[in-house]
Amino acid sequence: MKFVFTDKKVDLPEKVHQYAEKKIGKLDRYFKTEAEAFVTFSVERENNNVELTVHAGSLILRANEKTSDMFASIDAAVSSVERQMRKNKSRLEKRLRQGAFERSMDSVKSSFVADVSEPETYDVVRTKRFPLKPMTVDEAILQMNLLGHSFFAFRNQDDDGAFAVVYIRQNGGYGLIEDDT
Repeated sequence: MKFVFTDKKVDLPEKVHQYAEKKIGKLDRYFKTEAEAFVTFSVERENNNVELTVHAGSLILRANEKTSDMFASIDAAVSSVERQMRKNKSRLEKRLRQGAFERSMDSVKSSFVADVSEPETYDVVRTKRFPLKPMTVDEAILQMNLLGHSFFAFRNQDDDGAFAVVYIRQNGGYGLIEDDT
């Protein structure tokens, strides 16, 4: 597993990074391909914050934990990722066997960029660019749940690669927004 550590507004001793490598490295047994772990350490008020993002192919797992101790935050983030994997174990195994999460270099890559027509009224404070992978609605819902997001944009494999968005409805269940063109 490859590690990328980021310390935001905090100077941590090397033993914290070594401890994080040891604990997060145990997650490597779950992945067929070599995974990358992006770990961000920060301190807000009296809370030690650890944000852990694991990329394995096109599978992305994310956890953010705050405790009073940095080591406890690392343990909690690893436990949170393991809990996500156990919760979705049957779906993940099924998808991995079918190769649904593997990213191919030949796949069409596109980006979603918000269109800002009135910059003086609407301030875009962050822009993200990412490739939209063709996948089924079930795969998109699984990926959204693994990321912990309330929506997920993707190319609908069942609709000839048309742009679509799945989201969590306030009254429960999921919604799907499809391109009409």
